[in-house]
Amino acid sequence: MKKIRFGAIHADYITQAEALEYIIDLAKSGKGGYIVTPNIDHVVLAQKNRQLRNAYAQASLSLVDGMPLKWMSALVGEPLPEKVSGSDLVRPLLQRAAISGLRVYFLGAASGVAQTAADKMISEIPDLNIVGVDSPPLGFEKDPKQEQATIDKMMSTEPNIVMLALGCPKQELTMHKWHKTTAPIVYLGIGATLDFIANKVKRAPSWMSDMGLEWVYRISQDPKRMLHRYLVRDAAIAPIFLKMLRAKKSDIVFWN
Repeated sequence: MKKIRFGAIHADYITQAEALEYIIDLAKSGKGGYIVTPNIDHVVLAQKNRQLRNAYAQASLSLVDGMPLKWMSALVGEPLPEKVSGSDLVRPLLQRAAISGLRVYFLGAASGVAQTAADKMISEIPDLNIVGVDSPPLGFEKDPKQEQATIDKMMSTEPNIVMLALGCPKQELTMHKWHKTTAPIVYLGIGATLDFIANKVKRAPSWMSDMGLEWVYRISQDPKRMLHRYLVRDAAIAPIFLKMLRAKKSDIVFWN
């Protein structure tokens, strides 16, 4: 598959329809794996986080999440076909999972959010088989006993697909750490999507997302946390993009 480098990580040239087919086929195959969804913040964080870079390098699929990266690919002359946000992918993926008889598990978000999201999805997709939910406490991954208990609870339900809502970089590092020992599970890192589904956090209107203005909406919803992320930390994307503009295409576009 054709890929494009954004700094130290990459995104795949794939449409949402193709991504849905790929994930369902992967879940049916029994091989296991995990799906990442890069955005500007992931690109910036990966510059200084070797573990995050390793997680991206071994991902089964990398779906560009956000218009800014799509625009960057176009400006270097190698446009990605479309934005494939994790939040946009979840509902159609759950619909396909229901049709295919696949077992789904929700893991992450604050206490009660995963269950609320599961109840809502089951009401929308009656044939959907959500076999379990779990919202482990903050920092569970740092306690070996708590982490193992979380894995054991998940594995006991025998899921095919796990929607992992822990945020970056925790969810990427967790998928990378778990995917080999928990196969045939296929993980999808979905960030705040369970909060969106459960209506705990409002998502930006589609027109803002399509115009690359979702960050403006998120700042308005949570200025204390998001102002620093978008206006300070993510400003580091500028030198990364300038380096892409100056690079040879053979250095930023490759095939696996």
